[in-house]
Amino acid sequence: MPIYKYTAKDKTGKTIIAIAEAQDEHSLIESLHKKELLVISLTEAKAKKLKEHAVKLDELVIFSRQFATMIEAGIPLAQTLSILTEQIEDKFLAQIILKVRQDIEEGASFSEALKKHQRVFSDFFISMTKAGEASGMLDEVLDRLASYLEKTSALIRKVRSSLIYPIVVISMALLITAFLLIEVVPTFKGIFASLGGSLPLPTLILIKISDTLRAFFLYIFIGTIAVGFLFQRYIATPGGRREFDKALLNLPLFGPLFTKVAVARFSRTLSTLVKSGVPILNALEIVGKTSGNKIIEEAIIESCSSIKEGEPIAEPLLKSKIFPPMVVRMISVGEQTGRLEHMLGKIADFYEDQVDAAVAGLTSLIEPIVIVFLGTIIGGIVISLFLPIFKVLELLGH
Repeated sequence: MPIYKYTAKDKTGKTIIAIAEAQDEHSLIESLHKKELLVISLTEAKAKKLKEHAVKLDELVIFSRQFATMIEAGIPLAQTLSILTEQIEDKFLAQIILKVRQDIEEGASFSEALKKHQRVFSDFFISMTKAGEASGMLDEVLDRLASYLEKTSALIRKVRSSLIYPIVVISMALLITAFLLIEVVPTFKGIFASLGGSLPLPTLILIKISDTLRAFFLYIFIGTIAVGFLFQRYIATPGGRREFDKALLNLPLFGPLFTKVAVARFSRTLSTLVKSGVPILNALEIVGKTSGNKIIEEAIIESCSSIKEGEPIAEPLLKSKIFPPMVVRMISVGEQTGRLEHMLGKIADFYEDQVDAAVAGLTSLIEPIVIVFLGTIIGGIVISLFLPIFKVLELLGH
């Protein structure tokens, strides 16, 4: 069916711009009138191949939660997708859902239709819906999926909040330092030249740095961009990514936080998949791909190989030396008691609380470090600039 883009007003006067699928213009106008919408303009969207890209996690959270609610209410799948298309604010996601609905109407299952859009829906998302279809509990699985995505989104926001403060402050410090060296120091250099006499060593060093920065600023700027580009290319390679992820886990202050986040994400993802009926080997493969860290992914892949040979999950995880002993022991108990998904959920809850505590601790620890850093850099520049003036004032006093 063709896709139309329309502009309409509701009974409150609010303007609505959206896309919808219909047999023809007349049937769409009739459908919109039934919803008490006044159609202002209506055009057929040109059929073109969408360039797919990732969708914000928050958008998927809203979509999954609304989808689960409507399926649980007994609304047919195709109709649910049609209703959600009109409510989704992200126009790109709305077009993807339209395509999914069209594939379902042509006979594909929901998970098969999603699989055609893997840039939008992850392996985890697709496997969950497939398990929900197979068990006949799609609404329950979708609700579980929405809860998982909400917790993941909250976890990501916590980590970002711990990183934003030091990054912003250090960036501002570097900008202020650059301004002092490029604009302020040369002014003082002219004053010092007019006064004559020898300058203290710190002032001489500062002026030399300023002169070098002014003379080679363009080259330094281009070089910084080039280094950043080459670094991105390096970490895009498997070996580079592995070394970068290894360095992240070993960072002072932030390394333990990243490890806690990785354990929480591993536990939450595996618990959700196992609880939804995904086979353990498939679940581990998906967890590895969605871990976001090459070192952890390799440890999970090695675990899969060991499990195929008959070993329990806990043994290879213990050998990897990445997962804390407490986590491995709890997984082992979960396997032995047949309550693996429950134990993994407990681990995830514990480590998500640990992430909260780590973020709060980092914030309180970083503040004095940043203050000392700013005081040392900017204070050092100011003192170096005023040393000659103090020297002149001392001579005048004699």
